[in-house]
Amino acid sequence: MGKKMTTAAAKVEPRVYGLKEAVGVVKQAAFAKFDESVDLALRLGVDPKRSDQMVRGTSVLPHGTGKKVRVLVFAKGEKEQEARAAGADYVGSDDLMAKIKGGWMEFDQAISTPDLMGSVGKLGKVLGPRGLMPNPKTGTVTFEVAKAVAEIRKGRVEYKVEKAGIVQVPVGKVSFDEQRLYENAHTVLEAVMKAKPASCKGRYLKSATISSTMGPGVKLDVAAISKQWS
Repeated sequence: MGKKMTTAAAKVEPRVYGLKEAVGVVKQAAFAKFDESVDLALRLGVDPKRSDQMVRGTSVLPHGTGKKVRVLVFAKGEKEQEARAAGADYVGSDDLMAKIKGGWMEFDQAISTPDLMGSVGKLGKVLGPRGLMPNPKTGTVTFEVAKAVAEIRKGRVEYKVEKAGIVQVPVGKVSFDEQRLYENAHTVLEAVMKAKPASCKGRYLKSATISSTMGPGVKLDVAAISKQWS
């Protein structure tokens, strides 16, 4: 480790922390010159290969992510106007699909009305690997486009269990004060804990860490978290 990382790591004691205390340690240990993201990393006792143990959903952070999100909406007619009025950055249908096929990817979130998913689905090989494919489970395939745009603007984040049962979710920036980071992280933890599949037996939350982009991980007290939402 470099000197800065060694100094930062020394600020983290080899023990588990309560969420509120952990957030303070993450801020103290951050050392990058840019405004680092703060992320939660959770290891769940589920098998992602089983459809009945897939943990996926969204949560609206009360204080946002601290990042400007560029929103694209696939829509026509009345819904196209609704999306524009809601403040979407890019709105259209065939024209946008053609641009994306040509390699244009200047957006962070995509929403589609259900009637266009037959065409949008053909972009799966391009959007899927980047996590940009609209999906009903995350509220991005909907006729309520204004609501979807507003939630994304406010700070809606997606959580999805990946290989080895890992879920990683951004909860803000190091520049946020401790209370805002705590409330954001608490909101995500609550959502993931309440999303426990009925088929999951044994311990659901196996480990939890919060860290800044460049900083050391701070281990959370999973026993206390599990008890809170048992």
